Amino acid sequence: MSNIKTLASCIFCKIVKGEIPSFKLMETDSILAFMDIGPIARGHCLVIPKYHAEKLADLPEDQMADILPALAKIAKAAGNEDYNILQNNGRPAHQQVDHVHFHYIPKPSADDKEGLGVGWPAQNLSMDEIKKIYEEVKGKLE
Repeated sequence: MSNIKTLASCIFCKIVKGEIPSFKLMETDSILAFMDIGPIARGHCLVIPKYHAEKLADLPEDQMADILPALAKIAKAAGNEDYNILQNNGRPAHQQVDHVHFHYIPKPSADDKEGLGVGWPAQNLSMDEIKKIYEEVKGKLE
């Protein structure tokens, strides 16, 4: 793991290094998947890159290859018909640990008693406003 950047005070980096025990589900050279110890549903787990990056945009592309395949394998193994994959960036977006991580959260029923309860406060933007935002983002992607 010498080529993997870590941060000494990061709880997830400590889990990666084996300094903090975890219920490890799977591991590759670039990711670690383990059970969430503060689950909001039975089977709630995390997939994290071993490389320490605070936000998704900070994570090098070569460290992303195993993330979605790991989440898909976990979803298939867990056998939940309905589930959420969640990734937050920054405190206002509800990120609690400053290390990129993806939640696999089973949603066993339509009520909000178990699993992720999500509101979708759609903004009332005009097509002109959407087009303007599109042009700004698209221009920066090129």
